[in-house]
Amino acid sequence: MRILFISANRIGDAVITTNVLDYLIRTIPDARITIVCGGVAAGVFARMPKRERTIILDKRRYDLHWLDLWRQVVGTRWDLVVDFRRSLISYFVWTRKRALKPRLSIGRKHEQFAAALGISPAPLPVVWTDAADRAQAAALLPDGPPVIGFGPTANWPPKAWPAASFAALFQRLAERLPGAVAAVFAGPGEAERAMAAPLLDLLPGAIDLCGRLSLAEAAACLQRCTVFIGNDSGLMHLAAAAGIPTVGLCAKTRDRAEEMVPAGRHADWALGEGPEMADLSVDTALATALRLMADAAAA
Repeated sequence: MRILFISANRIGDAVITTNVLDYLIRTIPDARITIVCGGVAAGVFARMPKRERTIILDKRRYDLHWLDLWRQVVGTRWDLVVDFRRSLISYFVWTRKRALKPRLSIGRKHEQFAAALGISPAPLPVVWTDAADRAQAAALLPDGPPVIGFGPTANWPPKAWPAASFAALFQRLAERLPGAVAAVFAGPGEAERAMAAPLLDLLPGAIDLCGRLSLAEAAACLQRCTVFIGNDSGLMHLAAAAGIPTVGLCAKTRDRAEEMVPAGRHADWALGEGPEMADLSVDTALATALRLMADAAAA
């Protein structure tokens, strides 16, 4: 069964679409899936079972990237086209069935994606890793002391919690997790390194994972963490999908908090008391982390 799956440009949204992909993989034995996504999100699908091909959708002027995509897919007779970008592509290729993200954004994002295919209840997003990714993660984060993961970066600086708050939260958690070590995650590039640098300076003993990992390796490392605390970012959604206790830090984007709440077995927002990230207290983040860790321990 040939499936064309048009996902997202950004990592976070791409991670959330994995809930539908996982459902298709599990329920269609002969699925052969072509993924369409932005270049930065391609790593989300690198280890995905039944992936036949990934097409990178690089934006071009006058929306010519859609014409490029159409040229690459029009010659195939598809059994199913899933289009979470609501583009015109799905109407200009041959397909037995199409599914588009609902026009109205009602409910949590992963529920919206599931509703497009009539899947209920909505499954949770997942991560895919291979043996090499897991071996790399074990080398970087060996068995022993509990690891507290931090994601201090964001694609928009006003979404970033102050480094001093992250450091204070680590000290509070370390009091409850003897021997705990911090691991600081960030993506590649100078901008990500610059945003992570203040926290690395405040936690000189932290494991520096900034810019060192593929997305699959990052997922494998996250699965070895006791808890993850991070800004509203693709990395935060990846941690939630990895199934670990995940605290998303949200104040500046609280207008979309209900829709974009991290989707995971033990994931939730720590919501700021005001509109600025500095308004989010360490006490609030700590209480959320302890609650999610307790839920995970009891599961």
